[in-house]
Amino acid sequence: QVQLVESGGGLVQAGGSLRLSCAASTYTRYTMGWFRQAPGKEREFVTAIGWSNSSTSYADSVKGRFTIFRDNTKNTVYLQMNSLKPEDAAIYYCTAGSASVSAQAAGVMPRYWGQGTQVTVSS
Repeated sequence: QVQLVESGGGLVQAGGSLRLSCAASTYTRYTMGWFRQAPGKEREFVTAIGWSNSSTSYADSVKGRFTIFRDNTKNTVYLQMNSLKPEDAAIYYCTAGSASVSAQAAGVMPRYWGQGTQVTVSS
């Protein structure tokens, strides 16, 4: 059982930056990542990263603006979000699961989810 706790959400102006953090309750070699859900929309994949930091995947909508990285010594994964747009506003969920990065990017849902953190982007 892995518990995930996100932090770092908030209100930012368009063009600004935020860094989300997600702490896992235990050491894990699971693929970790982020999904998001905006009001009235389905939950969507944002990014994922493998245990060794060498494998990552990003949704096309965030490529070049978002960066995922993890610190396995702290059981923590981070999402650096730059050049934020109003359409990035959503609840962001941290995830962990045994599926590979590519599988999660293709639609395999992770097993473990955090409670979510709100990101609001003002125009």
